[in-house]
Amino acid sequence: MTKDRLLAFSDGVFAILITILVLEFTVPNFKSGHLLEAMFHQWPILIAYVVSYFYVGTLWLFHHDYFNALKAINRNLNLINLLILFTITLINYPMALVANTLSRGNLNDIRVAFITYDLVALIISFMFYVLYSYIGKHHELKSNRMENSAFAKNKYDPLISVSLYILAIISSLFFVPLGAFFLLAGIGFHFVAYLRLSNILGHR
Repeated sequence: MTKDRLLAFSDGVFAILITILVLEFTVPNFKSGHLLEAMFHQWPILIAYVVSYFYVGTLWLFHHDYFNALKAINRNLNLINLLILFTITLINYPMALVANTLSRGNLNDIRVAFITYDLVALIISFMFYVLYSYIGKHHELKSNRMENSAFAKNKYDPLISVSLYILAIISSLFFVPLGAFFLLAGIGFHFVAYLRLSNILGHR
């Protein structure tokens, strides 16, 4: 498989996932004259969607720039990419859980939903660490831009986000808002890591 086909397939998966995320929006049940009130009650869906869209969008930007910077791909890298895409497609499930449990207001259910989201995010970050590690051992796949010393400084970024999601899981067991903070911090760190990668690769 060529790199162009891998990127085309990956972009298609991201596009479908983002489409699926927005399908969580449905017309609420409401009494005549109370539509606005019913819409306000859908705030958990809106928040979960905005966060997840930003998360998926950042992962797509990162994935696109990283794989574009490669000189070549091989079978193992293609398999790693499939596993990465698989973990990313799982995001819709915990997003729906978080939205639903926030609407219901049961603290134990909210805790389980957030921890589920944390676990999926942790697995995604770990798979990016697997990607980094594999590329680090196969210099024949790297472009000249990826061989510079600045690029190597980013190799531990996935482990930083893994650590943030572990903190999110532990915190959620005792205080859900703190767990939510660490979850958002992990997602925000992905964007910071993307900007660093983009700058190193010379993108503007």
